[in-house]
Amino acid sequence: MTAGNRSLVPGAGIALVVTGILVAAISLRGPIVAPTPVLREIEGDLGIGSATAGLITTAPVLMFALLTPLAALVIRRAGAEVALLVSLSGVFVGTLIRAIPGFEWMLAGMLVIGAAVTVGNVVIPVIIRRDVPGPKVAVVTAAYVAMLNVGSLLTSLATAPLASLIGWPAALLAWGILTVAGIALWSVHLRRARRSGDRFSGPATATAVASGGGGGEVARLTGPLPVVVARRERSFARRPVTWLLLASFAAQCSIYYALTTWLPTLAADTLGLGATAAGALASVYQGVGVAGAFLVPLLARYAPRAVAPMVICVCWILVTGGMLLAPDLLWVWLIAGAIGHSGGFVVIFSALVAVARDDREAAGMSALIQGGGYAVGALGGPAMGLIHEITGRWTGGLVLLLALAIVYCVALSTAVAAAGRARR
Repeated sequence: MTAGNRSLVPGAGIALVVTGILVAAISLRGPIVAPTPVLREIEGDLGIGSATAGLITTAPVLMFALLTPLAALVIRRAGAEVALLVSLSGVFVGTLIRAIPGFEWMLAGMLVIGAAVTVGNVVIPVIIRRDVPGPKVAVVTAAYVAMLNVGSLLTSLATAPLASLIGWPAALLAWGILTVAGIALWSVHLRRARRSGDRFSGPATATAVASGGGGGEVARLTGPLPVVVARRERSFARRPVTWLLLASFAAQCSIYYALTTWLPTLAADTLGLGATAAGALASVYQGVGVAGAFLVPLLARYAPRAVAPMVICVCWILVTGGMLLAPDLLWVWLIAGAIGHSGGFVVIFSALVAVARDDREAAGMSALIQGGGYAVGALGGPAMGLIHEITGRWTGGLVLLLALAIVYCVALSTAVAAAGRARR
């Protein structure tokens, strides 16, 4: 928003903006998750091993880590509206590229998708913050985070059935229809805004985001979404709490992307399920996350401060330890894991906002924590695949995830305690 929390869009256009954001959100996670229900078929058809297959979901996460600063340049040069259209168009182009036969094209397509999603991750919070009336920002942001999970849910649930009918390459390509819908809807908004003379975000808005102006508010409202920063204060790097939050986020990303990559395959191998049933079971991990995004704010409002992080820590221990010790109850553990991954982001970035001494430091810490966390998290899928490839079992990989969950709990608990002291 501009100074004084004034929206740049008149009342009649806000509904179209919000609808466009929510439809766009479906394409900012779903294409990354889409290959996972058919990963075994992809391995066989492309002649690759499990460790190599893990790179399919790793590639976009690496883009999150590497290209977040570049997204600021895209926004600054193009403006927020055009940047989101560029993001959706990039996702569609990446979807087309990965449909070309060959692992190299699959990987290239996922890299393009990851780069495009990075821009969308950064620009949508800018649009929400600028165009949505202040009292509704939190609700729209929560709905946006929920729609990210809806996109993952749809692709987890329906890719395998589609693949059984038309083959996995066509099934992955079919999800481009949702992206086209987002492009069409956002194009309507652009045309309407230009006809009515609405102002677009130009260099001032983009520069404010890039320099960390309002960074604390962005982090507070958006939770897991990247905050771009061009200038960094070095002092926060010497604070232990920064590295504790980085360790928490890195552990969470590693567990989340390892499970997202291999859940359908693990469920099929462990429980003897077919691809469709395994994909449906894995979709629980994404679907319950829709509700999980609202749980932490609810607990924060009505329960003591320590309750929310404690619940999240218990959820991560349950999903990793439960899958290891009682795999027959996988659906129960996945419900816990869904709450852990969606609520964990909120806890981590709420702690970040509490310990940051000013907006610029909040933005700098956010950039370091997210860049480092995504970089480490990108290793989760290949590492779990490599352990399975070497041992022929999933036990070693699950032990690794349980160890990461313990690291997460220790680091997060310590960081949240520091945040509590900072509030007093």
